[in-house]
Amino acid sequence: MMPVIPLLSALSLALLLLSLCPTALCARRDVLELGDADFDYLATEHETMLVKFYAPWCGHCKKLAPEFEKAAGRLKGTVQLAKVDCTANAETCGRFGVTGYPALKIFRSGRDSAPYDGPRTANGIYNYMKKQSGPDSVHLKSKEDLQDFVNNYDASIVGVFSGADAPRLPEFLNAAGLLREQFRFAHITAPQIAEEHTQTESVLLFRPPRLSNAFEDSIVVFKDYLTISSLRRFIRDHIYGLCPHMTVENRDRLRVRDLLTAYYDLDYHHNVRGSNYWRNRVMKVASKYAGHGLMFSVANKRDFQAELEDDYGLGTSDGGELPFVTIRTKLGHKYTMREEFTRDGQSLERFLEDYVAGRLKRYIRSEPVPEKNAAPVKVVVAESFDEIVNDPRKDVLIQFYSPSCPHCKKLDPVYRELAETLYSDPNIVIAKMNAVNNDVPLGYDVQGFPTIYFAPVGKKEDPVRYQGTRELKDFLKFLKREASHNLVLPGFKDEL
Repeated sequence: MMPVIPLLSALSLALLLLSLCPTALCARRDVLELGDADFDYLATEHETMLVKFYAPWCGHCKKLAPEFEKAAGRLKGTVQLAKVDCTANAETCGRFGVTGYPALKIFRSGRDSAPYDGPRTANGIYNYMKKQSGPDSVHLKSKEDLQDFVNNYDASIVGVFSGADAPRLPEFLNAAGLLREQFRFAHITAPQIAEEHTQTESVLLFRPPRLSNAFEDSIVVFKDYLTISSLRRFIRDHIYGLCPHMTVENRDRLRVRDLLTAYYDLDYHHNVRGSNYWRNRVMKVASKYAGHGLMFSVANKRDFQAELEDDYGLGTSDGGELPFVTIRTKLGHKYTMREEFTRDGQSLERFLEDYVAGRLKRYIRSEPVPEKNAAPVKVVVAESFDEIVNDPRKDVLIQFYSPSCPHCKKLDPVYRELAETLYSDPNIVIAKMNAVNNDVPLGYDVQGFPTIYFAPVGKKEDPVRYQGTRELKDFLKFLKREASHNLVLPGFKDEL
């Protein structure tokens, strides 16, 4: 007979070790480590798997790691997350075309199914991959199934068909396979299940119950001829409704149009009624301006705190419990409503009247315009960008820099010498702008520092990026080639 005390001791020790398991360590164990030797064998065991191909030295990989691990813990038992160190497993990474890090790919039963192009936060990965698990479209077999499916935080698309052999059902399932990463799909092959909503074969778009309101229908019916393209257009045109909830995950899809957003303490998980209080006031006004090419949305101001501070100069305490309102156009122009949001919606109406009439002044994040600007390198701020860089009479070389950038500091003496060399040329300006504290205009893609562009006379809308070496002679060669006039180079040997 086994002694009781040793058995209890072993059990206690196991429980103790389990209780001492650090959260970060447990999270790492939720991420499966794969390599050349076992990738094919282990990957086929999982119906859906998200694989991160990475390099240990990669900064972006290090930033992603804790978010990836948190998501793995939440998805445990539903979707497997895995990682492959490409510095040690070059054969596997090469086989799947990995050329940069981190690369995320979705695998289904060991087969490379699609690149992952969703958010890279724990919540974003969780929500995105949750939609990837299970079938492309859920087969609903009763009215209770239908009710349970559409009673969801997100919108639902449900195809209603006359039977399992309905001719358009395969097309619907193909569309669901292509669009499942963005939307939730289900289908019905017993039409009586959806008889309260439609009497014919159709596709029903159910908006989330949390966003139900008196200004628009909660269900939209698609009755056109069903193809992947026509269904995609229908979803695109109706999924968001009059005033969607903007999140970090969907903001890029919403911002393809001019967008007004009201930011406040929105929380649809814990306070649906309070969240809809302000949304309903926005919608009341939005219904009057729906034909002016402007889309409306609401958002949790804390989710966008950094963006509001950097892009609009607004803090989360601004406005107190009242929403603050911004407009961002698809061209990147920004406007803010400075008047306090009134509960009757009148202040929002006045703001929109001024916007439609073109009376609003754009918000530009800018340092003060320098009182003196006589040095060879001209200082540009956002407020003076048009005056200096877009001067139709001048060619302008503009450097976008960060004050803390070591490469920018190293460039300073060369850039200053370039400006001094061309100082007597009345047709060209050498300039620089702090891109951290000033809005960078459209047309200039600044992802790192320093970034240098040339805006010549007659081509201000199409600036040329400088990609040569950062030596005086090379700058001069570039300018001699691109300038709209012959450079004035007093005392400079014509070796160019």
